[in-house]
Amino acid sequence: MNDRRPTKTFGADEKILSEAELQALLDRQAETGESLESVLGRETELDEEQQVKVVAAAYDIEYVDLSVETIDSIVAHLVSHEVATRHNVIPVRRDKNVLTVAMSHPLDLRARDEIEMKTGYKVVPVAATSGAIQQAIRFHFDVASVTKQAIASMRLKGDADAATEEKREKLFGVGDDPITRLVASLIRGGIDAGASDIHIEPQGSDLRVRYRVDGMLRSAVSVPPSAQAEVLSHVKILADMDISERRIPQDGHLTIGHNDKEYDLRVSSLPAVGGEKIVLRILDKTTERWSLDAVVSSPADNAKFREMVANPYGMLLLTGPTGSGKTTTLYSVLQLVNTPEKNIVTVEDPVEYRLAGITQVQVRPVAGMTFASALRSILRQDPDVILIGEIRDLETAEIAVSAALTGHLVLSTLHTNDAAGAVSRLINIGIPPFLVASSLLGTVAQRLIRTICPKCRRRYAATSDERTLLGLSPRQRKRVMLARGSGCAACYGLGYQGRKSVYEILRISSDLRRMIADGQSDGALKEQALSEGMRTLRMSALDEARHGVTTVDEVARVVDLKRE
Repeated sequence: MNDRRPTKTFGADEKILSEAELQALLDRQAETGESLESVLGRETELDEEQQVKVVAAAYDIEYVDLSVETIDSIVAHLVSHEVATRHNVIPVRRDKNVLTVAMSHPLDLRARDEIEMKTGYKVVPVAATSGAIQQAIRFHFDVASVTKQAIASMRLKGDADAATEEKREKLFGVGDDPITRLVASLIRGGIDAGASDIHIEPQGSDLRVRYRVDGMLRSAVSVPPSAQAEVLSHVKILADMDISERRIPQDGHLTIGHNDKEYDLRVSSLPAVGGEKIVLRILDKTTERWSLDAVVSSPADNAKFREMVANPYGMLLLTGPTGSGKTTTLYSVLQLVNTPEKNIVTVEDPVEYRLAGITQVQVRPVAGMTFASALRSILRQDPDVILIGEIRDLETAEIAVSAALTGHLVLSTLHTNDAAGAVSRLINIGIPPFLVASSLLGTVAQRLIRTICPKCRRRYAATSDERTLLGLSPRQRKRVMLARGSGCAACYGLGYQGRKSVYEILRISSDLRRMIADGQSDGALKEQALSEGMRTLRMSALDEARHGVTTVDEVARVVDLKRE
């Protein structure tokens, strides 16, 4: 803790706090032993910039209005990205053996000592707002910036290393090697961008790297041909894959730490024309995403889920395309029923996340462990709740239905367009209609919609087409306002940041059960469900647009508005 007493107060031109007000706060700090920042945050209504200015002036520290363009990238990289983000600092200038560092907490002696120890420079702190420093870190440590530095380092090496590929591959473990830094920056950039996947793909003259963020692919950087072989081989080495095998697909895995979190990366290679394509799936091991209240934010939908899984037996099916969030929803339901009194077993392909207190089984078709064979063994393990990653064939469907009818709660997924379609899908697979009617608790169709970026969210008057699409009354049409993102640095100019689920929940009532047993069509089932209060995907998604959570364009992208 810094024990320096203040040496300076504000002049009249500052007009943030009077000297008497500041002295009162310093007295309170001395009584409580807290930092001045904590006292200011608790006992004043000053914004972040004003608080930083007060602290800077009180301790005779320079305050800087930080601008990313005024920072030399070479100076910025005198500290690592990990140190910069952990302490929220960035070097701004260097003069002989003195390094001036912008800090949001300039009294943090531990941070200053660590920077001095790692750089060998004497650190002089200057104060800046947390947001300005974070923006500077994103600017100077983004993937493109680090990639350019790595490529420059490679060019400086010249042709001296133009040995065989085998010799180059032996150098990949060296921490200061340009390829090691480049691959690390690609992975770190994907994590910082909130990407679910990193695509590394040869495209003729360049190696293109793209991130899938909020379900959409966006370009990150292009790597020159001179580094393609090294980058691909280095990723395969990290994932314990065979670097000499380029003719067949391979799967690998690696675990990395970043920003005090641990991430699992599933790595997949695919031989293609022009070279191997590699995709890395990013899985956050420390994430706390399995709360039903967080996943299913709509109170009405949340209550429906809770009502269905309160049944001790029966089958709940989630439907939707790949990447629509079905696994996340199922895991949140599992956590809801995960109590010490219940034996919960899952069979998945693959097991992406480990859930405490739950037995998870990995499907391995090559070894004879299919969904069906695993389910037979699971049923001999006295389960209460069974999660089946996907019902793909008649054998799996038969075992799932049988388990649901004999006292087990069964959760699974199907690939259909809507909730009613799951019923006909089971029947088409070969399950008799009366068994489907008896076993089902409900079917749920799910989609993920991008939400408007909160930093650049703007209101605007709805167009006539949008008003018609939203089904507004003439009175509502006159005053309705929608929202959209204008695009900013936080959302990479897209206007969207984050996603949320929308649902179409079909609960099997006694009338629907009878209609299923009688072999009624999907259309008839849907009409009956609507009369009982079911909300379609179209209704749910347009509601989110009406409330300014997403845009009408995003709804049209995710939901087939014409079909519904």
